[in-house]
Amino acid sequence: MTTLTLPCPAVLFDVDGTLVDSTPLVERAARQWAAEYDIDPDEFLAGAHGRRTSDRIADFLPPERVRAATDHLDALEAADTDGITALPGARELLSAMNGLPWAMVTSMDPTQLKARTAAAGIPLPEVVVTAFDVNVGKPDPSGYLLAARRLNADPRACVVIEDAPAGVAAGRAAGATVVAVTTSHDASELTEADLIVPDLTPMTAIPEGLHLIIRNR
Repeated sequence: MTTLTLPCPAVLFDVDGTLVDSTPLVERAARQWAAEYDIDPDEFLAGAHGRRTSDRIADFLPPERVRAATDHLDALEAADTDGITALPGARELLSAMNGLPWAMVTSMDPTQLKARTAAAGIPLPEVVVTAFDVNVGKPDPSGYLLAARRLNADPRACVVIEDAPAGVAAGRAAGATVVAVTTSHDASELTEADLIVPDLTPMTAIPEGLHLIIRNR
């Protein structure tokens, strides 16, 4: 067992796949949506995680159709919250941040974020950056840079916690230390992260940063 402390002025969390598991809802909505647009749902879902909906849809549809198609998929995802749960360790960590500033940086829109965090019992911080707050989504670092700025923190000193390759790349591009959780992707897909752990359960917060207990295999 290894004990590690990551000093930082703030922690920047991804949400879906890191704090909240909404996989059943996302897959239901995406499969219904894809059938309506004659798109292979498995192909669409394979590269969708961690990215803004509009950015992923732009991979399949011409620019003039992206806005309406995004609104439609967002509406399908907002229709219910069945199957949404908090991921292991998320509620425990966020309820005991011990004065350590933190923010959420998500590819969801504000309505989706509020519905999913409420369903999972996850609190919202003062600083939240959603898909509506940036012009370019992950893997672009804009969201993490904006969150750090709103917390008056140097992004290069922050810790980013992510679950998807696009988010890991965004955190690295922002200059942050990136901790990846293998809640949605295999560790082999997250090798750009500085540290990889199974989920949030090994983490506790102290005023100076994050404390991790890593069980050696």
